[in-house]
Amino acid sequence: MTPLLPLDLSRLPVRDFDFLIVGSGVAGLSCALELSEHGTVAVLTKEDIKNGSTQWAQGGIAAVLSPEPLDSPALHQADTEFAGAGLSDPSAVSVLVSEGPKRIRELIARGAHFDTEPSGELKLTREAAHRARRIVHAQGDSTGREVQRSLSELAFEDPQIEVLENHLTVDFWISDERCFGAVALDANGEAVLFRAKATIAATGGIGALYKVTTNPPVLTGDGMGMAFRAGAQLMDMEFVQFHPTAFALGPSNPRFLISEAVRGEGALLVNSKGEQFMARYHELKELAPRDVVARAIASEILDSDTDHVFLDLTHNSAQEIAARFPTIYSTCVAYGVDPSKDLIPVAPAEHYMMGGIRTDMDGATNVPGLLACGECACTGVHGANRLASNSMLEGLVFGIRTVSAAIRCLESNLELPTPPHSKQPEQIGADFDLETLQAARTQLQSAMWKGVGLVRDDAGLRKTLRVLNDLYARFGHPAVKREAIELANMIECAWLVTRAALERKESRGAQFRRDYPELNDAWKHHLVLGGDRDDLVITPVEVK
Repeated sequence: MTPLLPLDLSRLPVRDFDFLIVGSGVAGLSCALELSEHGTVAVLTKEDIKNGSTQWAQGGIAAVLSPEPLDSPALHQADTEFAGAGLSDPSAVSVLVSEGPKRIRELIARGAHFDTEPSGELKLTREAAHRARRIVHAQGDSTGREVQRSLSELAFEDPQIEVLENHLTVDFWISDERCFGAVALDANGEAVLFRAKATIAATGGIGALYKVTTNPPVLTGDGMGMAFRAGAQLMDMEFVQFHPTAFALGPSNPRFLISEAVRGEGALLVNSKGEQFMARYHELKELAPRDVVARAIASEILDSDTDHVFLDLTHNSAQEIAARFPTIYSTCVAYGVDPSKDLIPVAPAEHYMMGGIRTDMDGATNVPGLLACGECACTGVHGANRLASNSMLEGLVFGIRTVSAAIRCLESNLELPTPPHSKQPEQIGADFDLETLQAARTQLQSAMWKGVGLVRDDAGLRKTLRVLNDLYARFGHPAVKREAIELANMIECAWLVTRAALERKESRGAQFRRDYPELNDAWKHHLVLGGDRDDLVITPVEVK
């Protein structure tokens, strides 16, 4: 293990818990609420508990809640595997779709309120690449906000759970090749060692690596960077999903998401000439998988003199749109776009990370004591491209499945080790000012957007690697400062994504290479990344 900050741990204040969870979204909090029945839980989150990506999720949660022949777990599995372009592990997908309905009912029992029909039954909608209506939603397009509200309230009320906001986790603590917690900077910027029998990464995705993203700025890939430094394997890192329809009025970032559900309810995509174009790209037209729609939009933009296409929702009244999509409607109107009369300008933006820390079905990594769940983890369930509204479902299902592995760690009867005294002086990196760090962050985001975005090739990937190597040489060993630590994690994750994208010499799902534009079954396997920066090992692993 190579820690980001070479601190003398023997000098740090120590706090002990049975379980340590890093991250406060749907996966982390679902796990925490289950674990609190078995011991004390610390939840570390680097900002407010509601500042993660769960809060921002609009569309809904996919689960089979209708009887056959309307829907079935087998159909949900087939849709998920179709979107995954041959790389979704059927065993992981089976777990997702079979356990999903139960997790939705548990979420409702915990106080989450989803939209219902007048009869009282859950109101279900359809999104891209789903062949049935199976998406539950809350307040039209505020599903994530409602899920985050219900779980956060329960976590704060639980006497066994301590939620520590404004705590930036820096490194997982490895002793004798086992994880026993993590080092974090508290709200005052002071380093603290949190010891635990089981440590769970639930830190979300990598949206901040890209110039244009729908993700909140906190998603800097911290969990993946820390896990890699701790010796954990990562998988499918080349597969970064770009949402087709982010609101494209002005340069604001993060981009406001125009949910997939808008197209599921009949919105049409038109180009700058007013032409419907999706029929030229896929038989499912607007309801094709996300990677197909995103590249189709990118192609239409290249053939025009604009930086966007349009969503046409004008066949609906203002009242209908406001009732079904209140957040989208009010946001568009605030920017001078009335969706009942005007076309909505949209363009692709980075949205979701299919890859992450490699785990089994119970969240266990190759590092004993270190578990992972949610977007930062990779079970192989999404394959090369995630099906719409399977993300919060994954957080629920695998967040709770991680509980059993965490309990096994607790029952191992291992003693928490004493932090060793460092014989070497602390070699803290240069303390750059915020302006310099922000400039480096912007340089990384631009390089990733251009070279490791929707369309990739050998030259662009290698150029990006050179930029990242230069950034690492300057900023890879940070000072004790949040912005510097985040930048170091961004550099680490960006490098891993780029190396994996360069390795995969084909186009599949979210990875499109113009120099290898065809699907090639010789590459029908996962890429697992291990080792360290100086000796990266990339291993093919078969789909199972």
